[in-house]
Amino acid sequence: MHEGDALRLSRILTRWYEINKRDLPWRQTNDPYKIWMSEIILQQTRVDQGYAYYNRFVEKYPTVTNLAGATEEEVLKLWQGLGYYSRARNLHAAAKEIVDRYKGIFPIGYKDVLSLKGVGEYTAAAIVSFAYNEPYAVVDGNVYRVLSRIFAIEEPIDSSRGKKVFAQLAQGLLDKDNPGIHNQAVMEFGALQCVPVSPDCAKCPVVDFCLAHAQNKISRYPVKQNKTKTQNRYFNYLDIRIGDDMFLHKREQKDVWQNLYELPLIETEKALAWEELAENEVFRGLFSKSSAVKISKAFEIKHVLSHQVIYAVFYRIDTDNALLDEKYLKIKLADADRYPVSRLVHKYLEKL
Repeated sequence: MHEGDALRLSRILTRWYEINKRDLPWRQTNDPYKIWMSEIILQQTRVDQGYAYYNRFVEKYPTVTNLAGATEEEVLKLWQGLGYYSRARNLHAAAKEIVDRYKGIFPIGYKDVLSLKGVGEYTAAAIVSFAYNEPYAVVDGNVYRVLSRIFAIEEPIDSSRGKKVFAQLAQGLLDKDNPGIHNQAVMEFGALQCVPVSPDCAKCPVVDFCLAHAQNKISRYPVKQNKTKTQNRYFNYLDIRIGDDMFLHKREQKDVWQNLYELPLIETEKALAWEELAENEVFRGLFSKSSAVKISKAFEIKHVLSHQVIYAVFYRIDTDNALLDEKYLKIKLADADRYPVSRLVHKYLEKL
């Protein structure tokens, strides 16, 4: 595409954006801290869900120094229910980096922003273009879709070559005088107009540029080479009660929900009937010194994550003794809400 056509395309998208853009609080500021916060929250998250979390975070932690001064547990608790908890851990770690390395002042340079924990090329480009109007093009899922359709690009977006092709194309189309608005426009266009399924091409202001539309192949783009493999996992949660006390355990291993709390868990290779679980060696060991054990199946749920499907069963177990080691925390049920837990465990606690 010639430079003049690229600028024309950019200006059409920018005009569309000015008319159709959503009124969102992170678009009303050039504070890099708040823009960074919004970008991290909105990764893998719908705007309507992330909106409330953004407001809660900037209210509780109005500056990066406030965020750095919080405990990880406090940050995870405020994040609870949003999923992909590594984002929250990285957010907190990066805030500490900014305080330690930059004396609490958000870095300006692209490479410095990119060096922060949890910040990739897309997020760094978004921050420096939105906050400082630096000429770095963003490439997210919406941008991939818009550009792949307009230019009918066959390179898979999940290949190394494809990522380079799209990065170069996006940079070449960037309006260097207004990179922040240009980036916002392309992303919003993908979110609202050039949507994944059945876009309204009749109302598209750039339909004359669109090769996919001309070829009647809108649904083909963007092209992907790999389908994500999904792993099935089987969780048997034990809500063990001794009088008014219950037990929680902190997941410290590098796995889903790292550093979040959960009920005592027995993970098995397949779904087990209750009778099979009762014969499980770990289960039997827990209650080997109990004189009374009352068990009821309380809750069963299928919980879908990005690369995993968790089939969870919760059992309520009232007993007089359970051989839980020191890594299990004994608490009152009324205090359970103080601890950050996964959305899966939270669904169970909500039912109690």
